[in-house]
Amino acid sequence: MIYLLRHGEITQSKPRRMVGQADLPLTELGRAQAGWWRGELAGHQFREIVCSDLSRCVGTAEIVANGRPVRQDPAWREVSLGEWTGLSHEEIEARFPGEWEQRGANLAQHRTQGGESFAEVAARALPALEALAQGEGDVLVVSHSGVMRALVCAVLGIPLGRLLSLEIGYGGLCLLERHPTRWVLHGLNLRPEV
Repeated sequence: MIYLLRHGEITQSKPRRMVGQADLPLTELGRAQAGWWRGELAGHQFREIVCSDLSRCVGTAEIVANGRPVRQDPAWREVSLGEWTGLSHEEIEARFPGEWEQRGANLAQHRTQGGESFAEVAARALPALEALAQGEGDVLVVSHSGVMRALVCAVLGIPLGRLLSLEIGYGGLCLLERHPTRWVLHGLNLRPEV
């Protein structure tokens, strides 16, 4: 079983800004969300604990791991938003006229300037997921909502353009199991009770 956990809450600006691969730390609530999972998973034997190398995932993974080794892997990074990173919706509309609508109309394939598409995210992360599923025992992966949504769509055959229909909140857990010919989803967006 793959325990695919989204990092805890991070600080959001007002107006809300595009985060992508910006390296933002956990908030106090984000650390509490990770602490809740540390308690829930304390007795669980993971073969390996892996995380994105962005600090919000490293911080979440280290809290949940509670001293167990954590391996960082950039394959689990959030979608790169390129020149959109750090911009508000209004700023994107002003600097890149029409691109917001273009992305919405083709969410799977549209690549922001200097960034990557969700199809590229799925192509980057799916081999890492398949490799982890090959060994015996459960694995914990701490990653980001864009990566998790893209992977759930990819393994279940859901069109990638519908990935925003899958809600995965801060600290949300998905449970995926690799069967010989298919993946099975056992849980989606299981939330910490904090």
